Amino acid sequence: MGTTAIVGGGVIGLLTAYELQRRGIDVTVIDKSDFGAACSAGNAGWITPSLAGPVPAPGLVATSLKWMMDRHSPLYIRPSSLPTLAPWLFQFWRHCNAREYHAGLIATARLAEPIMDLYDSLDEHGVDFEMHSTGLLYAVLEPDYLRHIADDLQVMRQFGYSEPVEMSGAELRDFEPELTDVVKAGLWVPEERHVRPETLTAGLVKWLKREGVKLESGVKVTGIRSTGGQVRAIETLDGALEVDQLLIAAGAWSGELAAMAGLNLPMQAGKGYNITVQQPKLTLHHAIYFSEVRIACSPFNDALRISGTMELSGVNTTFDPRRVEAIRHGANRCLGDWSRGASETTWVGMRPLLPDGLPAMGRAPGIDNCFLATGHSMLGITLGPSAALMMAELMTTGKTSIDISAFDPGRFSRPAVSEKAA
Repeated sequence: MGTTAIVGGGVIGLLTAYELQRRGIDVTVIDKSDFGAACSAGNAGWITPSLAGPVPAPGLVATSLKWMMDRHSPLYIRPSSLPTLAPWLFQFWRHCNAREYHAGLIATARLAEPIMDLYDSLDEHGVDFEMHSTGLLYAVLEPDYLRHIADDLQVMRQFGYSEPVEMSGAELRDFEPELTDVVKAGLWVPEERHVRPETLTAGLVKWLKREGVKLESGVKVTGIRSTGGQVRAIETLDGALEVDQLLIAAGAWSGELAAMAGLNLPMQAGKGYNITVQQPKLTLHHAIYFSEVRIACSPFNDALRISGTMELSGVNTTFDPRRVEAIRHGANRCLGDWSRGASETTWVGMRPLLPDGLPAMGRAPGIDNCFLATGHSMLGITLGPSAALMMAELMTTGKTSIDISAFDPGRFSRPAVSEKAA
């Protein structure tokens, strides 16, 4: 077998290169920027299958309309982008129903089932990265909100999760003393973990280089040449690269690349922001999710990252300082003086989001040697090693050990099935 090209040097692309290299495949990874420099590096770093439910959820249509009226809300849709976004938003809102949400949760949780063992295996095989195994704490401002969380956690019991530890406000402050009095209740899920994502991508790059995998950064793909249902080469500003197989794993840019191959992939960017405080004065012992305000807190070695917001404004990396202020507003309500530290950085990145909230993983429709692994939204770290394993299995054997049919990229090329018909 000749060269397998992976376009996209984020966590999914790098992990798939890792799995393919271990199977003896000649791999070249191409990225138009630096490896791990986009959303893979700046996210919260959570390995949290209990948050595996699709983004389009029951009740989200009404909630999102209410959020649009609040400048501090977790959701922002840029008004100037609405004419372009409207068809995609219509598809997205159609998927906000209980049947599709539950089916998506089960499919994604099944994909994530081996994830902790796979992260342990990365460590055992010499990939150096920062990982914490202290669980995930769900913290809520209204105790009744725990019911929304408990339903998904009950589903996780069939995937080996124990009963979560429920806590009152007082018990939470014994568990995490920096929580403010507005936090009234919580659930601790001890099975969950988190990593510092930029150490994971850096560790993968180092491992791949050591094993002889070709990594080409700063290379922009300008076309995909195919004939007879086969990709023959990818064209770049630096020339053409002939390939035996192609994997598109370029995050929010995957829709543009898929179009070059004649594929329909309705990708949008769900932009997220974060604030990272270096050497923070405040100490957190666990990753914390403030559920109502959709804010994630990740304590790292000598750093604290506060992440949140979902901005729909098209595929762009424009930085909107109002989104960072919305994160500050929510964090200030729930935590003590978290922002004091040696220094502070802010970040924006694009989560790749498909209208049904599920990733696109599998063989491209009509092109035998082209594959896609993209659209993991906020679950790139959670699903990354398992998604990479499935893609490596599919690309080398033609089958997978976990059913990934729910993520078939061809679902966007088929006529939509109405709710009534389903």
